[in-house]
Amino acid sequence: MECDEKLVKVKSSKEAAVDAIKQRSDSIRQPQPAVISRGLALLFAIACGLAVANVYYAHPLLDAILSEFDIERSSVGIVITVTQGFYALGLLLLVPLGDLMNRRWLIPGQMFLSVIALVIIALAPVVGVLFSGLAVVGMMAVVTQTLVAYAATLAAPSDRGRIIGLVTSGIIIGILLARFAAGVLTDLAGWRSVYLVSAVCLLVISLMLLRFLPQEQRKASLTYIQLLQSVFVLYREERVLRIRSLFGLLIFTAFSVFWTSLVLPLSMPPLSLSHSVIGAFGLVGVAGALGATRAGRLADSGLGQQTTGIALVLLVVSWLPISYTKQSLAALVAGIILLDLAVQAIHVTNQSMILRVRPEARSRLTAAYMIFYSIGSAIGSIASTSLYDYAGWAGVCWLGAGVSAIALLLWIFTNRPS
Repeated sequence: MECDEKLVKVKSSKEAAVDAIKQRSDSIRQPQPAVISRGLALLFAIACGLAVANVYYAHPLLDAILSEFDIERSSVGIVITVTQGFYALGLLLLVPLGDLMNRRWLIPGQMFLSVIALVIIALAPVVGVLFSGLAVVGMMAVVTQTLVAYAATLAAPSDRGRIIGLVTSGIIIGILLARFAAGVLTDLAGWRSVYLVSAVCLLVISLMLLRFLPQEQRKASLTYIQLLQSVFVLYREERVLRIRSLFGLLIFTAFSVFWTSLVLPLSMPPLSLSHSVIGAFGLVGVAGALGATRAGRLADSGLGQQTTGIALVLLVVSWLPISYTKQSLAALVAGIILLDLAVQAIHVTNQSMILRVRPEARSRLTAAYMIFYSIGSAIGSIASTSLYDYAGWAGVCWLGAGVSAIALLLWIFTNRPS
């Protein structure tokens, strides 16, 4: 009897310890209720779109910036690369803070700094000041990824894919609409007006977030250095992160190859389109991006690999109509829809699959993945504008198709049963 009583006591103490550990783990991993309203998710999406647009406003303005600051055409891609390079740095240094700090203050704080940098760009007298402003804007734009990770934390598990898809669609739509807005504003009031208007919009949305974001408590007992080190540990420990990061690098290299260099053939003879018309092609891409918002649900249903494969085939195929840009703008429109549909579907699938593996490290997982995204975007920007000078639009299309084909081969290789 005494032995049985001791066993019962030991069992009870073990169960109590397990319950305590579980409660502590739950408090760390889910400091907020697992629910996010559609209105708050929409606010997240709008904030993401406005923030990330700052990185891409310069794409249709390259020729205007080139003329004003006397930058060589073969080097104009550096305008994009500066922003993307500091965006990558921000992913490493700032996004992981979402696992450590109160995001109710972190997110609006980064947006306020962006507002200051945008005003600096708008008033820049020399190229050095311009590049300094672009660097700060690029670094602070990573707030979009903090918002994505936060949305994933607030979402219920059964609804996480849809929420990630909605918030991420805000990012892609922001990237695409940035070109249209930049083109229209440039034709109306010059390229500097683009950054002034953006500063006002970002200030308004940051005040709204400060009002509606829920409070958080400290989520990780780590120093800042340990937090950064843990990002690299995640690469070693999570195979899905390594593979999906490579997909992110390749698809956004292809995405940037196209969108960075598109302004060059469209703005020169025989087409010679205005900034407004060139920017309007971003509206076409929105249709493709919206069509891919269900990719998160497919990933939650266990169809992430199949979705990725189909989207990669579409990405490769998209370069065929794109190659006929100078002969047919209708072909260009078809290619844009296919390209943006494919990229958005893969991107949402990547994030849905990655963010399910370590609930307590979602900001760090997002940072680890998006570092590859940013590297790919920077490579695509500088490579496409440099190649255009030597091989024209055909060379750019071959580059984009080649990168897309490599991504498809990676999927075939990694999709084999182990």
